[in-house]
Amino acid sequence: MVQEHHATRLHWDFRLELDGVLKSWAVPKGPPTEPGVKRLAVQVPDHPLSYFDFEGTIPEGEYGAGTVKVWDKGTYVLELREPRKYHVLLKGRKLKGDYRLINFKDGNWLMYKVA
Repeated sequence: MVQEHHATRLHWDFRLELDGVLKSWAVPKGPPTEPGVKRLAVQVPDHPLSYFDFEGTIPEGEYGAGTVKVWDKGTYVLELREPRKYHVLLKGRKLKGDYRLINFKDGNWLMYKVA
């Protein structure tokens, strides 16, 4: 799932349900929809599964304060999982296809669409 998050700065929260939590990344410029476009994805703390489908306003003073709305959701197939690499086939309403998440430094990842 992907949430559009109007916090201090607009970004998109990309989330994968895995290991009983939502693995999460903040994508400042939004997830790529075309092959070859590479985007920074900053890993943020895992979120509980109860956060799936959340839309609303997070109050000032709380982590992630701002307005959140669901931008895309669907299913995925995990093709490869390594400590610093994920290959996923996304089957969302907006995001469809073969995607990669590659960790290149600390919590900074590169997200891109292959096909």
